[in-house]
Amino acid sequence: MTSSTRPAECCTTPVMPGPMSDSVRDALVAGFKALGDPSRFEIFRLIASQPEPLCACDVVARFDLSQPTISHHLKVLRDAGLITATRRGVWAYYAVAPAGVHMLRWSLGSAEEGANRSR
Repeated sequence: MTSSTRPAECCTTPVMPGPMSDSVRDALVAGFKALGDPSRFEIFRLIASQPEPLCACDVVARFDLSQPTISHHLKVLRDAGLITATRRGVWAYYAVAPAGVHMLRWSLGSAEEGANRSR
């Protein structure tokens, strides 16, 4: 982040976010990018709503998208660390990856804490 001189007595000094490693930042950016696509967001919501892992066939059945497109979206969500996949025979079952969701929640909580401190 660059900084420049601001006018004196313009406003309050902003609260700067705490330090974040490049790897954490990259993981967060990947997660938010993955959820930035409306179809992937809805696929993630579907998977996150299930008490048990969801079969890929059930994901395909609920969207007006081709199977290869669904597979691509699932791969992006997996690569971002938001879902996990397990194989049972020829089928893949998808579930939320707790660590990935925790990281997203943590980042939003950090942003909220900063906003509350500045009030």
